[in-house]
Amino acid sequence: MSRLMTQPQIIHTISELRRRVASWRNGGARIGMVPTMGALHAGHLSLVEQVAAQADKVVISIFVNPTQFAPHEDFDSYPRTLEEDRAKLTTGKADLIFAPSVSEMYPNGHATTLTVGGPSEGLETDFRPHFFGGVATVVAKLLIAAMPDIAIFGEKDYQQLLVIRRMAQDLALPTEIAGAAIVREPDGLALSSRNAYLSTNERRVAGQLNVVLKDVIARLHGGMDISEAKITGKNALLNAGFDSVDYVAIRNAENLKPLGTLTGAARILAAAKIGKTRLIDNMPV
Repeated sequence: MSRLMTQPQIIHTISELRRRVASWRNGGARIGMVPTMGALHAGHLSLVEQVAAQADKVVISIFVNPTQFAPHEDFDSYPRTLEEDRAKLTTGKADLIFAPSVSEMYPNGHATTLTVGGPSEGLETDFRPHFFGGVATVVAKLLIAAMPDIAIFGEKDYQQLLVIRRMAQDLALPTEIAGAAIVREPDGLALSSRNAYLSTNERRVAGQLNVVLKDVIARLHGGMDISEAKITGKNALLNAGFDSVDYVAIRNAENLKPLGTLTGAARILAAAKIGKTRLIDNMPV
């Protein structure tokens, strides 16, 4: 799976994407895909590395998807850095960047969206009810356009990963949905494009999010019950300097159903806000 160390070409239309992928597939290539919204960081690049190890050709999609943003959220200000992103992909791992316009993905008269349930219920949906319908719709469109053999998503957005995996299974899409471990800063903060919004003091506080989650996990293993652990985690985040906490939750790791007791594989998930920036994180329990 050797690749030249050159910048990947950028294309903008679904028809061209399909033409390229068909050519590769006719040559016997296994196709990998990494869907992103751009503003690439080391976490994204690790996804590219991992999918490139499992595929002969790799497509990176870069599209800031309007349907997953509510009117009050940061769609207009979300970083759009296509040329910088392309430069970061000069590793020989990515073969093509698919960067469609909004009108290419949602042409005039577009009227079909996906409704999701199962792992989408609760957590992020309680605070962003529009979110997973928008994510599932655009990811389904991307997967149908490229029909990759494998697509990879980071575990930082753990609920999103499970929603996409469920969606692909339910729609019988012929793509393996793989998850990749969270990439973190030296102090443990999960890498995110939104970390760039943090001031110096906010960044210091943000580094406590993963510390609090680790402490709650230790308390759970020490015998603390789940309801008390959630309250303890929320209070610890507020005491650390977060302005508000949307949730600290302990859920079944496979379907995100609430747990009354710590049995089987579990996941702790949290969302908290500091200043104007909302951060999420999760860890296996």
